[in-house]
Amino acid sequence: MIAYGENIKVFCGNSNPEFARTICKELGIEIGDSDVRTFSDGEASVTLNETVRAADVFLIQSTCKPVNDHLMELLVMIDACRRASAGRITAVIPYFGYARQDRKAKSRDPISAKLVANMLTAAGANRVLTMDLHAAQIQGFFDIPVDHLLGNPTFCQYYMNKFPETEYKYEEFVIVSPDVGSVGRARAFASKMHMGLAIVDKRRPKANVSEVMNIIGDVKGKTCILYDDLVDTAGSLCNAAKALVEIGGAKAVFACATHGVLSGPAYDRIEESPIQEMVFLNTIPQVGNTASNKLKFLDVAPVFAHAISHVHGGTSIADLF
Repeated sequence: MIAYGENIKVFCGNSNPEFARTICKELGIEIGDSDVRTFSDGEASVTLNETVRAADVFLIQSTCKPVNDHLMELLVMIDACRRASAGRITAVIPYFGYARQDRKAKSRDPISAKLVANMLTAAGANRVLTMDLHAAQIQGFFDIPVDHLLGNPTFCQYYMNKFPETEYKYEEFVIVSPDVGSVGRARAFASKMHMGLAIVDKRRPKANVSEVMNIIGDVKGKTCILYDDLVDTAGSLCNAAKALVEIGGAKAVFACATHGVLSGPAYDRIEESPIQEMVFLNTIPQVGNTASNKLKFLDVAPVFAHAISHVHGGTSIADLF
């Protein structure tokens, strides 16, 4: 059953237009005609150059750096569609900014992830489609449906092709969580890969600074795959990789993460670390030193296109998991 007729429209902001074009190519449609600009004083301006009346509209926008600009663009796009009588508006947010501010870590802290959820709903979004939220519970911050896609099936396929069972024995591999907070997602990934699990226990004295304390699990002589949802300054990840080799005696270290935020010294840290290969999904466009031989980006636009097709048709997206 097609819930909103056959009239599907896909628009994008300025965060990742190439990603949006790839999604449209997978769907076999043209990307919507719109102008998303910034006035000289920094205000976001959106003009839709085609009708969206009664249409099933999907707005593709990662809220990555500059986070506030891209978030405001998305909110204005949603408002424009709502005022143009769109039938349904789905905010497709491959990377959901502010997701790390999901709780009060100390007195008088805001819960900014909840605030962003409220803003998206108030602007007029009817649905959200995203991937690998920093905390899965953020889905509960929304009073509208949230489709939460997972990146680990893409990583599973990549590593199973990279390390075929005929050449490698899976018992010689171990999935490693770089901190205790990521154990849940690492455990799910290890289960899908039929590999063991290890945890790097660390103490963080202050923001963006981490100190590795202990390794929980046997990694001696094994090939380790560090797995996380995002990499920002890469301090935690690179310290974990160093500990796996120097303390745990790991044979080799690979790493993967869904979102490559890669701010500050991230590129240099990865380049200088024991990590042999760092794999990301392309939920965030990269504008830095992506020429490094260590960095690799996997395309998940087909995954989002598949999800959009199912959402538009009113069918289950369970096969994506």
